[in-house]
Amino acid sequence: MDSWRSDYKAKCVSAEVAIGEVKSGNRVVLGHAAGEPPVLVNELVNQAKRLTNVEIVHMVPLFPCYYVKQEYQGNFRHNSLFVGEGSREAVNCGRADYTPCFFSEIPRLFRDRILPVDVALIQLSVPDEQGFMSFGVSVDYTMQAAYSATVTIAEVNARMPKTHGSRIHVSDVDYFVETDHSLPEINPPRISEVERAIGCNVASLVRDRSNLQLGIGSLPDAVLKSLGSKVDLGIHTEMFSDGVVELFEQGVITNRYNNLCPGKFTATFLMGTQRLYSFVDDNPAVDMKPVDYTNNITVAGRLENLVAINSALEVDLQGQVCSEMIGSKQFSAVGGQVDFVRAASASPGGKAIIAFPSTGKGGTISRIVTRLTPGACVTTSRSDVHYVVTEYGIADLRGKTIRQRAEALIKIAHPEFRDKLRLGLI
Repeated sequence: MDSWRSDYKAKCVSAEVAIGEVKSGNRVVLGHAAGEPPVLVNELVNQAKRLTNVEIVHMVPLFPCYYVKQEYQGNFRHNSLFVGEGSREAVNCGRADYTPCFFSEIPRLFRDRILPVDVALIQLSVPDEQGFMSFGVSVDYTMQAAYSATVTIAEVNARMPKTHGSRIHVSDVDYFVETDHSLPEINPPRISEVERAIGCNVASLVRDRSNLQLGIGSLPDAVLKSLGSKVDLGIHTEMFSDGVVELFEQGVITNRYNNLCPGKFTATFLMGTQRLYSFVDDNPAVDMKPVDYTNNITVAGRLENLVAINSALEVDLQGQVCSEMIGSKQFSAVGGQVDFVRAASASPGGKAIIAFPSTGKGGTISRIVTRLTPGACVTTSRSDVHYVVTEYGIADLRGKTIRQRAEALIKIAHPEFRDKLRLGLI
């Protein structure tokens, strides 16, 4: 038997035994999004009674965050690096914490022991013939957490796609828990007429041979559905979903002009349906890299014609963008928005686009405002913003004075609110 095989077998334990390695006062980092190891996390919650003051760190949660419930306040304290649906209420009522940081900088927090990692709970694909496992759908910060942790515990899932680009060897993991369960799926959202119009406006800014950064949701999907007439698009992004697969199958996305990795989809994590997970499984054209590579301005900024497409909750008349707060309430996080806005600025032929519907709350409020809501933070500074897009058009803010910016933004606001914006009443 190969030495790695005997090593692997010796390290295979039950979830109960593996989680027994977590001690009170530990910082525990969870794998990200669809790469979260649910069997290990559930067992951690099961062992709550023996634990106190365990800090749980992760970004987007796709599974229930039971550890943020009030009943576990003395056992766990969640430190969110990206506030999501499962953690939002706990963060905003003070039962959990939020740490602002760029997505690209999270691996450094672990590597440089700014946030020392005691235990990493991750999910991996099954070992290959050499004893290497892929990080599947979540490389991002997960890989650095695994290498930085004092103890690394991996859920080896028979249904985790084997992805190319980043891997870890059996010898670098302390414990394995073998599982066989499906990954969480996010079905394609319904696209509204407003989102369809925004998608068409954004698509008008995308030239053939552009390399795209985009996310998940109805707005990115609307953009993708508007790109069917484009030629030779590429993908270099922090994540992609099913809509990208569809454009690839149509021959629109070829990655031929990805000058960094020709012919490759470059991403750091994935979320979608089983169609996406099957597409990336053992697909050499999909290059999964850590986030301090994909989102690094010195890397992504070398891409030619990088088009970064991001969203916002509100934009003021100076061009300041808030994408993460509703007033003083934390809604999400900065994530990779600023990473890619600045990378697009550095890219030859690059464009940074902030796109969002002109109104919110059923059309009752304008999302273009005179000034940001009190308590809200600036996610992307006015000096970084290139294009702002709504269903009513495109505002190009580059080289514009404050007065010219205000005029351009008012033109793409909902007509019902334009006079009030001119008077400074919103």
